[in-house]
Amino acid sequence: MPDAFRHYEGAALIDLPADPPAPGMSFQDVLGGLQAAPSLGGPSFLSSLLYYSAAISASKRVPSAGYTYALRVNPSSGNLHPTEFHFITNGLAGWDDGLYHYRPSSHMAEQRARGGFRVPCVEGCSLVFVLTSIAWREAWKYGSRAYRYCLHDIGHAWQALALAARALGCETFARGGFPDDELAALCRLNGDEWPMLLIGIKGAPRSAGPRDASGQTWCGGEPNELSRETIIYSLIEQIHTATKADIRGTVASARTGTGTIQLPAPAVSTRAFGEMVRARRSALDFVGRSQSMTLAQLAAILEAATGTLAADFGGARFIQLYLYAHRVDGLEPGVYRFWPEGGALELVRGGDQRVAAAGLSLGQDLAGNACIAFSMIGDLERATRAHGDRGYRYAHFEAGAIGHRLYLIAEALGLAATGIGAFYDDEVNQYLHLKSHDGQVAYHFAIGYPVPDIRLSA
Repeated sequence: MPDAFRHYEGAALIDLPADPPAPGMSFQDVLGGLQAAPSLGGPSFLSSLLYYSAAISASKRVPSAGYTYALRVNPSSGNLHPTEFHFITNGLAGWDDGLYHYRPSSHMAEQRARGGFRVPCVEGCSLVFVLTSIAWREAWKYGSRAYRYCLHDIGHAWQALALAARALGCETFARGGFPDDELAALCRLNGDEWPMLLIGIKGAPRSAGPRDASGQTWCGGEPNELSRETIIYSLIEQIHTATKADIRGTVASARTGTGTIQLPAPAVSTRAFGEMVRARRSALDFVGRSQSMTLAQLAAILEAATGTLAADFGGARFIQLYLYAHRVDGLEPGVYRFWPEGGALELVRGGDQRVAAAGLSLGQDLAGNACIAFSMIGDLERATRAHGDRGYRYAHFEAGAIGHRLYLIAEALGLAATGIGAFYDDEVNQYLHLKSHDGQVAYHFAIGYPVPDIRLSA
């Protein structure tokens, strides 16, 4: 198993202010687009932003082995965390201009370079994040399928940053279209690490003084070796290379439809954003049979899943939600397609779906024990018509972004969630009667009442 943390050995370490103040807005207010009034200076802002989006939030201990491992605010497939957070500052108040890497193991910043950096495709932001993936962290366990997990995790990390920034009084804009090799060279990334997404923070506190116009001065620091041996998966290499080109084409309209089951007003939660994101956990399993969710809770969950995504690829949504309703008061068990335009559900298959949902999810019982499970269907054909093969990344980024919102709204409503990256692709497509133009399954997800996890120690 590769090291879960990247460090730059020999780089200067900069403390981020400890115990940053928690954003007090409710999660639903943040998700709904309400923006807090900016109140923090540069170092405190940066500390809060990372503490509520990427930091360690708890730990688990495996009793049989005595091994303790960390959990983070941003969820990850198998808790393997292929995503790294690099950031570039240009005029951020209280912070020298330069390139930095976030070190979640100690909540510190590693200074990799000083001076002004011109980031391709992102202008006018005093703070820009470069989210990268280390595919080997997933591939050692999941093989070639790991590339999809990496893309999902980027979507989760993107929304973790975007929502934390809004709770601190800023907005963000993500760019998936950039020259990969140029950005990798600019950040001097190790060969095992690939840039995936740029996120500009709009409204971060700015310095009143002049910006550093000098060239870059590199501060040293060598990336740590993650494992003694790395296996190259040719399919991962091929698809990553194929998706480097972003060819802008015509964005065809998404399919529209209507459902006969109208949803009620969404359930409301006033739970504070800061407290909630630090408490979020991935459910180990769910309590089956005895507990159900309300239709209003389901309405809130679906509303959270369909919010605006601020990105250069976010104007056209490529993910359609199908849900397996097991225990929802006022909704008969079955498979439903959600049509967000009218806020309604269309029945696809009637009857108890618990065995089918678990079986399609690689035989994982939690998909059947949950109150609801989801198949996220990606319209890859439309995505590639709009963006070339890079559209494959964007559809999976979107699936991960939706998954992160589902995690948080479930937590806000007193439920729990877990992402499921393992499923039988062809069987899911067949079970949902999907034709080639309908898309194909990209991600599974489940929400319900969690079984207590005795391994949690914090």
